[in-house]
Amino acid sequence: MKSLLIILCTIASGFAGEWSIPLAGNAFRSEPEPGTATNRQGNLTWSKPEEVYSIYFHLDRATTLEVALGDATATAPATWKIEIKDQVFEVKIDGAEPKERAVGVVKVAGAGYLRVDLSGLKKTGDAFGQVSNLIVRSKDKEVKLHYVKSNEGNMFYWGRRGPSVHLKYAVPKDKSIEWAYSEITVPKGEDPIGSYFMANGFGQGYFGFQVKSSTERWVLFSVWSPFSTNNPKAVPEKDRVTTLGKGKDVSAQKFGGEGSGGQSFLKYPWQAGKTYRFLTRVQPNEDNTTDYTAWFGDKESDEWRLIASFRRPRTKTHLTGFHSFLENFSVSFGAKQRLGRYGNQWVCDTEGTWHEITRARFTADATARGGHRLDYAGGTRDGVFFMKNGGFFDNRVKFDQWFEKPSNPQNKPVIDFKELPQEK
Repeated sequence: MKSLLIILCTIASGFAGEWSIPLAGNAFRSEPEPGTATNRQGNLTWSKPEEVYSIYFHLDRATTLEVALGDATATAPATWKIEIKDQVFEVKIDGAEPKERAVGVVKVAGAGYLRVDLSGLKKTGDAFGQVSNLIVRSKDKEVKLHYVKSNEGNMFYWGRRGPSVHLKYAVPKDKSIEWAYSEITVPKGEDPIGSYFMANGFGQGYFGFQVKSSTERWVLFSVWSPFSTNNPKAVPEKDRVTTLGKGKDVSAQKFGGEGSGGQSFLKYPWQAGKTYRFLTRVQPNEDNTTDYTAWFGDKESDEWRLIASFRRPRTKTHLTGFHSFLENFSVSFGAKQRLGRYGNQWVCDTEGTWHEITRARFTADATARGGHRLDYAGGTRDGVFFMKNGGFFDNRVKFDQWFEKPSNPQNKPVIDFKELPQEK
């Protein structure tokens, strides 16, 4: 987030625009550790003085804002602290009636995300109180604010997760592609909990690695069933994805929630700063089924590990829709930035010829396209593609544009397919 000059001004009147920013979709606990901010009713209630809750919204220009707290209440008198950049305001909450509480007026020097920190200074009861929204007003009728405005379409949940971004790779159209290869390097400090760096996506599934917790990381490979449902138990027997084999220490199971199918995962302590490689094979069969197999490894150690092999019914295809994505799956860590360097993408056709991927289309999900969150970016850097999201940074790029990276034919994968592990 770029520096925004904030200057305390005299309380003014006659504002042309007013916005009520619901904390349910725009607030995060930032101290003492990341976490969710509000309850199911959309109200923020807290009792510990060390807790800090951060509210974010985006302005498209410099302006002067009047700031207030909406529906703020406390069962016993309390004093709250509101910090906007380097300015600190104290607000006394002296009654149980929910009402607007004035904070002050600030001058914002430029466009970008503004962060408002809320915490407690003094309380006479068990809790500091409760608040449901942040109110901002401006005299400038042209100013535009971006934030999660309502829970329509469960947007409070998706907004707290943040925008997902994708790279859709340009592959040869006149070839039958059997293999997809790519590499990912996550820079140190860009791997918060909830991150999913997906390397090899295809028309029927995905393959990448995740940060599950502070102590656990996964390599994840999944294939969707052709039967559309979020309940894996509802998939008919003839439409179920079956497990053909899996590697050592790999778990394979059914999954649901965002479609249903077969999922495999390996608990693996991958590290930020190291480069890992991903290999996927897509083989159609004569009986109208297709087999999908994934291998993963540490590039520096020349490692290959079988993750799993799945068979998908009612499907006869080679590789389609080769892509990568970056997402956050934890609402508690939606205010944290993550970045992945996606490099050295290649595909190999059924004749054994490798084709380098140098072009990719950058796209984004409905959270970004709807203007709910603007902290997304992608492009090329140091000869590879990259994607970034979360953290409420300002340097976003336009989605739906093509990026091109330099060709590096010397980096073509050297893989003896027959020597790949085939544990069953």
